[in-house]
Formats: sequence, C-alpha cells, structure tokens
Amino acid sequence: MERARRTCPGGIHSNVRANWQPTPMFYDRGQGSRVWDADGNEFIDYVLARGPLLLGHSPGPVIEAVKRQLDRGLMYAGQSVLEIEAAERFVKLVPCADLVRFSNSGSEAIHAAMRLARAVTGRTKIVRFEGHYHGWFDNAFWNYAPPLNQAGPRESPQPRPVSRGQVASDAENLIVLPWNDLALAERAFAAHGNAIAAVLTEPIMCNCGAIMPRPGYLEGLRELCTRHGSLLIFDEVITGFRVSLGGAQQYFGVTPDLATFAKGMAGGFPVSAVAGRREYMEEFGTLTVTHAGTYNSNPPCMAATRAALDMLSADDGALLKHAHAMGEQLMTGIKALGRAAGRDVHVRGVPTAFFVSFNDREEIVDYRTSTTRDRDAYGRFWTALQERGIRTIPEGLWFVSTAHTQADVDETLAAVKEAMGA
Repeated sequence: MERARRTCPGGIHSNVRANWQPTPMFYDRGQGSRVWDADGNEFIDYVLARGPLLLGHSPGPVIEAVKRQLDRGLMYAGQSVLEIEAAERFVKLVPCADLVRFSNSGSEAIHAAMRLARAVTGRTKIVRFEGHYHGWFDNAFWNYAPPLNQAGPRESPQPRPVSRGQVASDAENLIVLPWNDLALAERAFAAHGNAIAAVLTEPIMCNCGAIMPRPGYLEGLRELCTRHGSLLIFDEVITGFRVSLGGAQQYFGVTPDLATFAKGMAGGFPVSAVAGRREYMEEFGTLTVTHAGTYNSNPPCMAATRAALDMLSADDGALLKHAHAMGEQLMTGIKALGRAAGRDVHVRGVPTAFFVSFNDREEIVDYRTSTTRDRDAYGRFWTALQERGIRTIPEGLWFVSTAHTQADVDETLAAVKEAMGA
C-alpha cells in the first residue's frame, strides 16, 4: 500500500475500495467462485467485484470470445456486427427494451437516461430517493447516505450532495423522497407534477440494504408517472439479469419507460446500457439528444456481452436458477445460524444479491430505518468471516454467482456459524 500511495491518491482508484480494514487489499487472480490475494490467501468470493461477476471470475466462454476478438481488432470508430448481435440478445430478454444504447459504466447510463427523460418531456425535475445510489456523476450523486441530522424531515428530505465539489444549484432540479412511501410520492406529484421529468429508482434498494419494495409500490410509481406524463426509470445496474433474466422489471411485472444496466451483463467487462420504449430511445437517433463515447460498443466488450447473455439464457436460464438456489440456501442458513446464536440478524433481498445486518428493528423499509443496524457488530462478523476465508462486502451486501457450488455454500455456512459467536 505504501508503494501504491506514492503514485495514486490513497493508493486506490475508486474511493469505494477504501472501506476494507485495516487496509485496502490487493488481489492476484480469480477463478470461478474463488479469489486469491497478493499473499496467496484463497477466499470464497461474495464481493464479485461489487456485482459485475454474475458468472463468476473468468467465465470460460466469455474469455474465449474476447480472446478471439482481440486478434481481430479493438476499436474502429465505427460499428461492428457484434454490437447488433449483442443488442438483439438484450432486447429479447428485457421487457422495456424496444431499443438499447451501450456505453461503459452505470454512471454513464444513468446520465444518459436522465438527459433523455428531460429532453422528451421538456421538464427538468427528477424524483429520486434517499439511500439510492445512481453513480458518482454530479447530477445523480445526491442523498446516498446523508447524516440523519443533516437530512431534513422524513416527509421532505433536503437534497444533500455526497462529495465536495458538487454544484449546489443542481438541487433545484431534484425532489428527494423516502422510498417505499407511495403517499409521499403522490404528494410530490400533486405539488410538482407538471415539472417532473422522471422518477428514478432502484426497483430493489440494493446499494443501501437490499430492501424490497412494498407490495404495490412500484405499481403505484408506474401509475403516477403515466398519469402525469413523467417517465419511470429503473436503475437496474445491479438487478438487471441478476434478479431474473429480464431483470427486476420482469420479476415484479412492472415495466418502466427507461432502464439502465451494467453489472451482470458482460461477464465482468465494462459495459452498460440504457434501454427503453422506442418512442423515447429514437430521440438519440435524431442526434438532437447526445449520447456518445469513444469506447461505446467496442468489439471486445460486445463479444463479452454476446457471450455472457448467451450463457445466461441457455437452457431456460439454468445457470441463473442454480445461482438462486445457492443464494436461497445461504439466506436461509444465515438466518437460522443467527437465531441459534441468539443474534438479531436480518437477511433480506433476493438470493443473488442480499444484505445481512444486525439490528432489533422488525421492519426495514427505507434508508432511515436501515441506519438502525449495528455497524460495529457487522464489522466484527465481517472480520471473522474474512479470517475464515470468506470474502464479503464490508457494508453487508452479498453477491452470489452462477459459479458458486454446494461445497462453497457448505463451507461458507460453517464459517458463518463460527463467526456468529466471534
């Protein structure tokens, strides 16, 4: 780490990686469900690069597809058949996707979706929710984890930038609400409906607790947007292709106007997408709404996308069904082991992306109720797992891949049993 700090601020290239204690770790290689650090220590990996490795580390068909393309070329400042084939597979799987545009990161896809929503509606305000993460760009990096003493009243949270250097005036175009409260969303539309371009939401609050939507909540947002001429945008950067082959929109049966995707769609390669209804997406094609990028749809990443989507959709989604089965066992096992140890453990979310926390609150429904968790207790649990060769995200989110096996689950639950008493 000292060597890294001599050339890189903080020794890292993404501030999120600073959370590992006592110091950010360095890794040497990964294969399947396992990862090895620079000292040769082996871990069962539930971090999965914070989500992109839905197929596990170095999935064979994806790697081979990319290798073949590398021999043919990297980028042309033009189109390739690969991007057509990747797009055809994508729109076949995703309910809202009449058309799709590829880019490189989730932050870029969110930026494009917000711009498009404002362009097609002629409005400026975006409704967003406390505790939802929509990338680190200035217009979206608000109210992710505000201190409660600075967040304002629950009924009308104050827009809070996350980083120094953000422009305060961006708050004028944001309406911040607590999630899972349809009455407050209705109130916001009653007051500002003619100015609201879009509602931007994670369909599952993955980044801050893996909190599920209350029954009828997503349907209610859909109805409000339709009634007021606003667009509903699902941030499926995490849920896309992970919750089901068609994402959370297929899982819940609620179709947004636009949706963004990234983690999970390309076997770990840097690809994102904004997709949606033809009448909106065609605005990019008019060239009056700009969506651009030198690296967009580069052939190696399109080869990865095509191969990854083929793997996921093969045999009626058999690989994803396997991942869900492994995750179900983990969720059930962690709950049972927590109860047996006399711990107030919460396990919530979906089998391929769930959250573990310790708190005595019966119901966790939004950002503010999620802050009741005992971070110190989870920190001790996390450290105990790390010492036993189980790698998880420090905040409490667990990702499960198609590469995890029954042996991995058994070994993990044995470590969880010991860690519950640590």
